Amino acid sequence: MNTVFQKSPMLADMPLHYCPGCTHGIIHRLVAEALDELSVGDRTVGIAPVGCSVMAYNYFTCDFIQAAHGRAPAVATGVKRARPESVVFTYQGDGDLAAIGTAETVHAAARGENITAIFVNNAIYGMTGGQMAPTTMPGQVTQTSPYGRDPKAAGYPIRVCEMLATLDGTAYCERVSVDCVKNVRAAKKAVKKAFEIQLAGKGFSLVEVLSTCPTNWGLTPVGALEWLREKMMPYYPPGVYKDNA
Repeated sequence: MNTVFQKSPMLADMPLHYCPGCTHGIIHRLVAEALDELSVGDRTVGIAPVGCSVMAYNYFTCDFIQAAHGRAPAVATGVKRARPESVVFTYQGDGDLAAIGTAETVHAAARGENITAIFVNNAIYGMTGGQMAPTTMPGQVTQTSPYGRDPKAAGYPIRVCEMLATLDGTAYCERVSVDCVKNVRAAKKAVKKAFEIQLAGKGFSLVEVLSTCPTNWGLTPVGALEWLREKMMPYYPPGVYKDNA
């Protein structure tokens, strides 16, 4: 019998801890497959901060370092400068990258650090119980915005790709989604291209992945995918926001 699909050797042989319907697992696979296809696994270093991504080091077979909350780009900068031959990536949620880690992200991009950020945007704090995040949309209900996010009190969400695209050091940033097969395939291409940008030494690259959080959204896995398509994708349009390739 011919093998038509198998797990990437960049992924460890162990079950994921993520909630049913969470798309972190899909994103892990896309990152692993991209690294495997580029044959760089033996010189790749991932940076896992705090949040749902904190245990990513258990799921990849490449080297991993855990960073303090929000500090993954700073740690990645140190690794890349010390070992420029390494392929270095951060794997961060929106509560990490766009809140406590905003300064590290912006300045790493502004400096044109030759690293790659995988940014998982599910519009909410996941691991800590579903609080409002910097990406929570106006009117969205969370544990700390039970009547919906009010921009007059809480401000407006941060659109990360649009913001980073204005910086000269950003070489590539694209927003993708993993809500259906077609978009998963497009997301795979974006992730691989982000690593190719790094391999070419062109500067900072980021892929923002619109993701689900069924548990904290209070939805079924199927309902969460529908909500992502109906609510998140219009507010955070997928697309290439900068490409210096």
